[in-house]
Amino acid sequence: MKKIILPGIVLTLLWACGGNSTRQESGTTTAPNPTATTENGNPSYDPDRGMGKFTHVDIPATIDAAMAESGKKEFEVKCSSCHKLSDEKLVGPGWKGVTARHTAEWIMNFVTNTDEMLDKDPKAQAMLEICLVRMPNQNVSDKEARDLYEFMRQNDQAK
Repeated sequence: MKKIILPGIVLTLLWACGGNSTRQESGTTTAPNPTATTENGNPSYDPDRGMGKFTHVDIPATIDAAMAESGKKEFEVKCSSCHKLSDEKLVGPGWKGVTARHTAEWIMNFVTNTDEMLDKDPKAQAMLEICLVRMPNQNVSDKEARDLYEFMRQNDQAK
């Protein structure tokens, strides 16, 4: 009797845990539609831009010095207690090379939509696993985010 009950339990557990609502009868899974939009008209999740309102940011070839200076001031007030301008980790990751690792859209979405990015974005979650401290929401405005990005660009070009 034990020989029948044990396999029955195992099969029942496998059946109960193996359900996947995205499976079709053919056995293939459905992927999210990359061109689908959310209710506010933004494209659905894109790992290159993250979660947030920034879908396209025009970045000129040259650095805007005034924006970078404004971004430096924002960095000193809101960011410097946790981030260094080198590649060295303080509380959060260092900023050196950040504009090569992430798109402008991703960075700006991250600093303006921190909580949702940390909850849903795989790259943000990977950084959280390394740093072990959740970045606090600094209430960065859209303009401040753009200025911070310009400062990051300037920092990445510094030798």
